[in-house]
Amino acid sequence: MDEKMRHSRPWSAVIVRHCEARVEPVLCRVSDMDARDGRERRAAMNEKRAWMWRCASIGALALATLMGMTGCTAVRVKLGARVHIDKLPVTTIEASLLNGPAIRPGQNSPMVVTFTDATGKVWVTEGAGQGKILWSDLTVSASVVTVNKKGVLSLPHDPRKSDGKTGQVEISVPSHPELHASLTVPVSYSFPFAASFSGASGMSGTNGTDGSDGMSGSSGSMGSCVPDSTSAGGDGGTGTDGSDGGRGGDGDNGGNAPPVKVMIALQPGAQPLLQAVVSAPGRKDRHFLIDPQGGSLTITSVGGAGGSGGRGGKGGRGGSGGSGGIGCPNGSDGRSGLDGHDGMPGSDGFPGSAGVITIVYDPAVKPFLAAIKTSNKGAPAPVYQEAPVGPLW
Repeated sequence: MDEKMRHSRPWSAVIVRHCEARVEPVLCRVSDMDARDGRERRAAMNEKRAWMWRCASIGALALATLMGMTGCTAVRVKLGARVHIDKLPVTTIEASLLNGPAIRPGQNSPMVVTFTDATGKVWVTEGAGQGKILWSDLTVSASVVTVNKKGVLSLPHDPRKSDGKTGQVEISVPSHPELHASLTVPVSYSFPFAASFSGASGMSGTNGTDGSDGMSGSSGSMGSCVPDSTSAGGDGGTGTDGSDGGRGGDGDNGGNAPPVKVMIALQPGAQPLLQAVVSAPGRKDRHFLIDPQGGSLTITSVGGAGGSGGRGGKGGRGGSGGSGGIGCPNGSDGRSGLDGHDGMPGSDGFPGSAGVITIVYDPAVKPFLAAIKTSNKGAPAPVYQEAPVGPLW
């Protein structure tokens, strides 16, 4: 990286020397203008400003090129926007989650690490912490949850991977081996989860064909202006009408949503949870773990949207009238043909129907059924069936 910066310096120096070479003579001319009128002085000053703006633009381009050659991090460190932690006398470390201590399935949660140095000054990590400490200077390991290079924690959508577990994050600082922080991340299932199923959208109709332009009228015949033998020029012919545009094709109807089946079992414990598996033909099963004290699951079924009707074709332009022939007098120009009418747009397809939702729940789930919500407008009402349902995983 340093090698690249060394190679870039002569190039940037050339730019500076080029700007100085062009601007300096202008400055000199301005200083020697006392005997000239104001118009020349203003023109020279405008020339100076123009060259200064050009130099500024070249400098900005040079900086952008330099960032591309050396990497944004090196430039930010050079400008003081970032700092390597090995240069700081930090003595304490603390980690926290920006959006609260817990994480739910499918969530991304930014982490912030805070340091304090010997003078009491606080240093914070970049990214969500909006600080200067580079994440690349820290070593982060995690279990149950995952952490990316920007310090953002993630938990898989599938609750089977986190059920009964607690996330753990360990942070260490290679340049300060005495510093280490641990962060325990509980998993929360108190959230409004959702599972949506829809039919396929209908295909849009084809656009109508554009009408053909009319033909131009023929030119009038030549007359004569010879003395004692004059004759009028012939009238130009009328242009033909443009043809009408074609009608747009109709959009296809939307597809019907598939039937949806929901199996729900109670997961006993100090804080009972609801295990749910939502399935539909041709779709991958989805698993949910819901805390009925604050959490919920909404199952939605909706038909696919109808396809849009195609645009009508544009009417052709009427042909121009022919020119009147030259004579004494000249012939009249022909009348232009009429433009064709635009075609009618095609009709939109009808939306598909929502699917039937069937919910099979264990008797122990009945006190918590309020946490299960449904929406399938236009379809038969959801069917609830009480039957023994064992653990779903």
